Amino acid sequence: MTLIELASLFEARKLTVIDSTGLDKDALHIYFGMALFLGVRLVWRWRGGWFVAWLAVLAMACGGEWLDMTAEHSRSTIQPDAAHWHDIWNTMFWPTVLLLIGRWLQPKSETPDIAADAPRADSFSPESLGEEAPAPARSGENAERRFEQA
Repeated sequence: MTLIELASLFEARKLTVIDSTGLDKDALHIYFGMALFLGVRLVWRWRGGWFVAWLAVLAMACGGEWLDMTAEHSRSTIQPDAAHWHDIWNTMFWPTVLLLIGRWLQPKSETPDIAADAPRADSFSPESLGEEAPAPARSGENAERRFEQA
């Protein structure tokens, strides 16, 4: 498949989505940008996820506009550059806002209080009799809390 055919296929699929949803091109740019950003952010939950999601949206926006320009060039109906920048701006606005405020949207990581877990000196323990203490039972309580906060 050549680049011209790929660009034409992209253009045809884009027009199909516009016709079937009844939404404007600008609205679709916003929806696709947000959907990709949130999708990547949900999959990439590790450090740097906000930035990785933003880069994915940037790559999609620039790639889509590049395919648009290629299709326009093949039809000799080249749009002004301002129209392409407008599409990139529409796609990138809300993901950029989420990237900038994302650090405040993260839940604070809970660090266990060591002093609360330490045995008191006046308490009876197996170590005081020379026996080995059983391993503390691990519950999924903290894991469930983190899951509910996510």
